[in-house]
Amino acid sequence: MPIFNVMEEIVRNALMEHMEQLRLPCTCERCIDDVMALSLNHLPPKYIVNEGASPFVRAYYTADRQGAANIISILFQAAETVSKNQRCSNRVD
Repeated sequence: MPIFNVMEEIVRNALMEHMEQLRLPCTCERCIDDVMALSLNHLPPKYIVNEGASPFVRAYYTADRQGAANIISILFQAAETVSKNQRCSNRVD
């Protein structure tokens, strides 16, 4: 089995859950990927090699209020950066 970073899944779920509150001017794949990349660069990776461990890692971050709040805070900062520096073709000047 390939190595998998569970943090990617956690951040993507948080991003989709809070999409409306992020108020991104564009929700194209490029902008979403930019928000994901910026967020993941500021969070510790959580690699697994056993798919069975994925729910445990996700549950840990869901149950840890401070960890979940940190992820959301980083996500909002990344969304703000992407909004101000949009790199997609939908950019409005």
